[in-house]
Amino acid sequence: MSVDAAKVDLETGEDGRSERPGQPRLVSLLGPAFVAAIAYVDPGNVAANLSAGAEYGYLLLWVLIVANLMAAVVQYLSAKLGLVTSKSLSATLADWFDAREKRDTAAQRRRAKAGRLAYWGQAEVIAAATDVAEVVGGAIALNLLFGTPLVLGGVIVGVVSLGMLTLQGGRTQRRFEFVIMAFLLVITIGFLSGLFVTGLTVGEMVEGVVPRFQGTHSVVLAASMLGATVMPHAVYLHSGLVRDRRFTPHGDTGMKRHLTATKWDVGTALVVAGTVNIAMLCLAAQALRGVDGTDTIEGAHAAVEGALGPVIGVLFAVGLLASGLASTSVGCYAGDMVMRDLLKIRIPLLLRRFLTMLPALVILGAGVEPTWALVMSQVVLSVGIPFALVPLVSATARGTVMGRWANPRALTVLAAVICAVIIVLNVVLIWLTLTGQA
Repeated sequence: MSVDAAKVDLETGEDGRSERPGQPRLVSLLGPAFVAAIAYVDPGNVAANLSAGAEYGYLLLWVLIVANLMAAVVQYLSAKLGLVTSKSLSATLADWFDAREKRDTAAQRRRAKAGRLAYWGQAEVIAAATDVAEVVGGAIALNLLFGTPLVLGGVIVGVVSLGMLTLQGGRTQRRFEFVIMAFLLVITIGFLSGLFVTGLTVGEMVEGVVPRFQGTHSVVLAASMLGATVMPHAVYLHSGLVRDRRFTPHGDTGMKRHLTATKWDVGTALVVAGTVNIAMLCLAAQALRGVDGTDTIEGAHAAVEGALGPVIGVLFAVGLLASGLASTSVGCYAGDMVMRDLLKIRIPLLLRRFLTMLPALVILGAGVEPTWALVMSQVVLSVGIPFALVPLVSATARGTVMGRWANPRALTVLAAVICAVIIVLNVVLIWLTLTGQA
């Protein structure tokens, strides 16, 4: 069946009731991008943005703007794939492996099966690396707020996120989206509140929009900010969230309407996430510039509290906690989806939650410096970027996959350039880290 022929059903909402063909409420189509956008305001972003602002002021503001624009294109393509094909990116890849496992010779089938397992394996490593950043960030926040030991804080973050994960899928999918959006609101308030005290230096902000560097280390920091912006799990997840919404566009008119709503969803969500990231950098530029110890989250929090008072310090820590809780839930959700799609199996949610957060608990228990662990987790995530971006750009450009909704040539070229830039910057980041220059 062709893609176009498969898209002629009535609109179906979360409650299973049909709506007037081709006329769903636009607001009911919003939500998946806000869940994916959590990846852009995770504790790893907090560490990078605060470091950039504290060390260079507004100099690297342009990096966040460029990164957000690139992320918008990537997330739109992910959502578009899920909407048009009713399949996630990982399910699309599973179809590719399925076709190769039906080849004539036993050797070809073995290679295809080995390729599927290897691909799933790297995705699981990415899921574990994601949890390192999120669980560690949440544990740091609990320690800042209540003095909770880091290991216990990590366990608490895991337990709370498990409760949030019970809302995923089926009729509770929309509730999960609302919970994550509520956390995004808390994150926004937590990291924007300080700006009401510090204010902004508009002239320096305008100068920060102009691309430029200040020494080798600023280049390294820009590469880490830009290259680690698009997270693999967010790319996999967004297409699956759209698929699991169970909205089926009715004909060409319905599809166009859904794609328009998707553009609004992605645009609005990433404006919010981008604003939060910019606020972090600006806060550090205004209040932390030149202050010692801001290369760690704990040091940055102490500096914020010392400069702006305990209330802002608490709001900052609450924002960090919300970031860790929401991000780890979203990351675990993505890992579960990839396993289900690629291997056609699903392990109990409690077991998956334990396995993916175990590395983070081991790191916390071993006494590893938490902010360093956050940075290293971002490096591991960088390894998985090509495995998500290359198939996404390729699939959305193919008429055999997308039918008449395949990307126009201009969008394909733009996406390919963005993909290449992100991959190159991640390779540079990995190299600089391994050689001790980062």
